[in-house]
Amino acid sequence: MASPALEGPVELADPAALADSPYANAELLPVPIAKRTWSLYNYTALWIGMSHNLVTYTLAASLITVGMSPAQALVTIALGNLVVLVPMLLNSHAGTKYGIPFPVFARAFYGVRGANFAALLRAIVACGWFGIQTWIGGEGINVIAGKLFGSWWTGASVVGGQQWTLWLAFAIFWIIQMAVIWRGMDAVRRFENWAAPFVLVVFLAVLGWVIHRAHGVGALLSQPSALGWGNHFLPVFWPSLMAMIAFWATLSLNMPDFTRFSRSQRGQALGQALGLPTTMAFFSLIAVMITSGTAIIYGKAIWDPTQLAAKFSNPFVVTLGIVTLLVATVSVNVAANVVSPSYDFSNLAPRLISRRVGGLIAGVIGVVIMPWRLLSNPHVYIYDWLNFYGGVLGAVAGVLIAGYWILKRTRLDLADLYRKGGAYWYAGGWSWQAVVATVVGAVLAVGGASTPAGTAGPFPAAGLIPFLKPLYSYSWAVGFGTGLVLYLLLAAPGRAAASTPAEPVAVAAGE
Repeated sequence: MASPALEGPVELADPAALADSPYANAELLPVPIAKRTWSLYNYTALWIGMSHNLVTYTLAASLITVGMSPAQALVTIALGNLVVLVPMLLNSHAGTKYGIPFPVFARAFYGVRGANFAALLRAIVACGWFGIQTWIGGEGINVIAGKLFGSWWTGASVVGGQQWTLWLAFAIFWIIQMAVIWRGMDAVRRFENWAAPFVLVVFLAVLGWVIHRAHGVGALLSQPSALGWGNHFLPVFWPSLMAMIAFWATLSLNMPDFTRFSRSQRGQALGQALGLPTTMAFFSLIAVMITSGTAIIYGKAIWDPTQLAAKFSNPFVVTLGIVTLLVATVSVNVAANVVSPSYDFSNLAPRLISRRVGGLIAGVIGVVIMPWRLLSNPHVYIYDWLNFYGGVLGAVAGVLIAGYWILKRTRLDLADLYRKGGAYWYAGGWSWQAVVATVVGAVLAVGGASTPAGTAGPFPAAGLIPFLKPLYSYSWAVGFGTGLVLYLLLAAPGRAAASTPAEPVAVAAGE
């Protein structure tokens, strides 16, 4: 039986002893208990802020376009977020207990060096999302500027396939986000605290206007399903559910980047449980109702909130609407897609890459991937992009949860996470068991990736590996289950289930 003290938060007895470690820097070392100040409200606000964004808004639209009714779309989104909340909370525990970010947490299972494998898989996905969200935000700034400056802006010449004014708007939005992340995690926390309620209030006001113009709520949710609830629905439901899970699959891995600042396990867990599934479902409901209302008001459903804001003739109303969308986009992009890869890149070379430099690298890669091309095809954007990376990251999540909760029983030697030759050095800094479990899980999950015939996309209609094609509809679940089971089979025989940390621990109030 573990001592009660061992279940509380852990900190290093002598952080200075690791000052010369090539695997440590100020951002990667554990947060001292005295500086773990985030409360239940901070985590609730974090998720409200991250959920209220343009991509969440359009997720419901993507499900409607494949034939689902509003009710079916909302059930799919709500269920997906309840599922992904489970691995998210399980991985969050280590951040709160040990004060460590995701790449350091991954060292316990992939090895001090091998953790870079898992961290980079996650980081590249985040960079892709950063670029996508930044391009969408740039389009919002472009709409505002067009309303304010008129034809001088909207009639600009084309450079590189886009008007130069759109490129300028994209660059401005990129700089705004880099400025927020450069100021540090406290700036992120303060931004989320006011952005979350602001965005919610404005969208509720828009919903009220739509209900008034559409003469009631009933018509907003009356669109029938083109699929029914039987054999035509299930083949669409399963890949759609995996896509909804994959939407937050990145955060299900790297929530330790945020929970390392938590005062208590209860605060971060309850804050996330209150913030994620409820907010995603509620915001999706707002999106469905607003969009259904636009079909009544304008005679055509407008799924893009930027286009909806542009419908108004009053420049002040347009500006307020777009600014709200920009605040929502910055809220999720900085927190979900810059903070975490900044730690991941810092983990590559802790002595050379700080969190700030890591964030800048993430921002540059987000531009290099050319997000305007990812957004050019909705099918590729929602299904190929989400389902593919979801399957890969699901395998990583399986390894982490199997290692931390089943093999290690939540016990880690904190100092050895930063040492060569310690408990997590394994074979030259790598755990082959974790790498094999991840690769096999990822191949089974996404090896059958396919693009439907007649649809432009990156994969062959028969699947990359044809006999694995049936598994692709369940990509995240296949990756997660395979990674978890295979890692247990490979790692359990030669690895102790738990070890008592050498570092002293303290129990925070409320633990």
